[in-house]
Amino acid sequence: MLNFNVPPIKNSTGEPVWKVLIYDRFGQDIISPLLSVKELRDMGITLHLLLHSDRDPIPDVPAVYFVMPTEENIDRMCQDLRNQLYESYYLNFISAISRSKLEDIANAALGASAVTQVAKVFDQYLNFITLEDDMFVLCNQNKELISYRAINRPDITDTEMEAIMDTVVDSLFCFFVTLAVVPPPVTAQWRGHVSLNGTRSTVALPRHLRKRIAQLLHETFEEITEADYRDVREHINVLFRI
Repeated sequence: MLNFNVPPIKNSTGEPVWKVLIYDRFGQDIISPLLSVKELRDMGITLHLLLHSDRDPIPDVPAVYFVMPTEENIDRMCQDLRNQLYESYYLNFISAISRSKLEDIANAALGASAVTQVAKVFDQYLNFITLEDDMFVLCNQNKELISYRAINRPDITDTEMEAIMDTVVDSLFCFFVTLAVVPPPVTAQWRGHVSLNGTRSTVALPRHLRKRIAQLLHETFEEITEADYRDVREHINVLFRI
């Protein structure tokens, strides 16, 4: 992603292509445990800035965005296009962006005469946080909304529970999409090491919720090819002990 989703590119002097990294709080949480400032620099990242911070134009440098496809983020990205902040834009979304939001970006680029500057748009499916080689968590900026306490509140409504399930399913869907391209010996290390509270334990959910999340995951994967679905179906069943 940080190399424009292609193998590392260097210029004629042997240096990486210099660029700016723009992320939101979600993207910051995902990248921080994985890459140090030095490693980012080695990849050509000269600046890493929050999307909603005050940013000056750098018209001769490409920008790599890594954000959630929320309405607020899309509006700010469209504003960046209109303000011609960067030379080119590589848009990477943590979760899949909807068609309507993608059209909003396209319309903003068209209105700003910046269509050719939007170089690439990717769904990265990285809505989870990797803390170690064999440990990940679903916690993020809205961690209180998907905490064990939130799920077990006696006054929780059906709407709130569905929102929690959607968040968990989206994160786990991203995890399984990523896991599908990892060699089998590595996938074995992940079995049973997922929880909602960040501890290294088996799934901390009642059985009926585990079954519901697994069902939603299966329904989500129905949209991909049967061959790919077979690669992840067993991982879902093993993880949730069903």
